Parts: sequence; C-alpha cells; structure tokens
Amino acid sequence: MSNKIKTTPWNVRDHLKIDEDCQLYIEACFEEAGDDPAFIIKALGDVARAKGMMQITRETGLARESLYRALSEHGNPSFATVMRITRALGVRLTTVPA
Repeated sequence: MSNKIKTTPWNVRDHLKIDEDCQLYIEACFEEAGDDPAFIIKALGDVARAKGMMQITRETGLARESLYRALSEHGNPSFATVMRITRALGVRLTTVPA
C-alpha cells in the first residue's frame, strides 16, 4: 500500500476567476511588495493572463509582444503602460496615507 499523495503545481491564475478575486490579489500583492516593483508587475501579469492576454491587448491598445515583454520577469514598463494595464484589468491605482 502506497501513502503517496498526488499534487499539482500551484498556479495562481487558476484561482483568479472573478473580478473581485483579481482586485483582492493585486491589493494583497501591493501590501506584500514593499519596494519591489517586479513583484507588482508579476501580479499584474498573473491577472492579465487569467483574464486573457488578447482581451488586455485590445483594451490597452498595446501590441501583444509589447504587453508580454512589459509583464515579463525582466520587463520594465513605463508608468503610462502600467496605468493602461491596470485600467484594462478593471483596477485603479489610488493613494492612501502611509
């Protein structure tokens, strides 16, 4: 008798099915990121992929390759690009006292 448990790799995109989950995920990532902008870009990429990159390219007006590059591990998108992506994802960046 074997006591092995079969597992599958965790993929956050499998759990970002509704807009509220996506918004809460991005919010939590902002809380956890500290001074790491790459962490935020990864979160935006996770949500963009969960929603569908083709939809996001249409809504941002960015070329597909540009969007993938901006949201890649080594991406360094401009603030304008980040704003276009967040708008397409249905979230808005706001400020609160630190």
